Amino acid sequence: MKVMVCVKRVVDFNARIRVKADKSGIETENVKMSMNPFDEIAVEEAVRLKEAGTVTEVIVVSCGVEKVQDTLRVALAIGADRAILVHTGETLQPLAIAKLLRAIAEKESPQIILMGKQSTDDDASQTGQMLAALLDWPQGIFASAVHVEGSAARVIREVDEGTEEISLPLPAVITADLRLNAPRYVTLPNMARARKQQVEIVTPEALGVAITPRLKVLRVEEPPSRSGVQMLPDVATLVEKLKTEAKVI
Repeated sequence: MKVMVCVKRVVDFNARIRVKADKSGIETENVKMSMNPFDEIAVEEAVRLKEAGTVTEVIVVSCGVEKVQDTLRVALAIGADRAILVHTGETLQPLAIAKLLRAIAEKESPQIILMGKQSTDDDASQTGQMLAALLDWPQGIFASAVHVEGSAARVIREVDEGTEEISLPLPAVITADLRLNAPRYVTLPNMARARKQQVEIVTPEALGVAITPRLKVLRVEEPPSRSGVQMLPDVATLVEKLKTEAKVI
């Protein structure tokens, strides 16, 4: 059984987000970049499935500029077997990414496609669902547990009421939630080994996929600054302020 994991290079969650001077987007020059945390959880889950003997190969895929290879090599250091980069300098939107991933999936024929439930840059949470629709595969989104049983996958997923357990016939698309697992620490020896591994590079043109954006970003602005926090001595004071100042009770 083959698993394909889709990852994205985003601004590191510890870095301070700054909006460009022309308000066309966020600043990425001279900013630390890393793998999207939800995608890292997806890579970890795929590697655990391989270590358990459930799957035989883990392929990690990403789209973007040449520097995205660094993110792919982190996935290789975690335990992925192969890496594929769809090389493009264009700004990719969820539908274009889903179409590129569909082309890779049709070429590689994985039984499971894993990815994070969303990326921490645009928080779109659309690519997994779009990919499942394009492939006409069943989907299990916001997965907090995954159990592969023969030709099906049992997925426990987060819903508003709590959790929901579903069974998906394979092949299927699964998106990882935060509670799925805790990714392992990437060791220096594994990172050194990953740097020697070859990353396969393809282009959207070679895949026959048009990536023309369908949406246009008009302006990006920082959220308004928050007012200072006031510490209250007790619940009675809080209730009084809610009555007299906030006017909510």
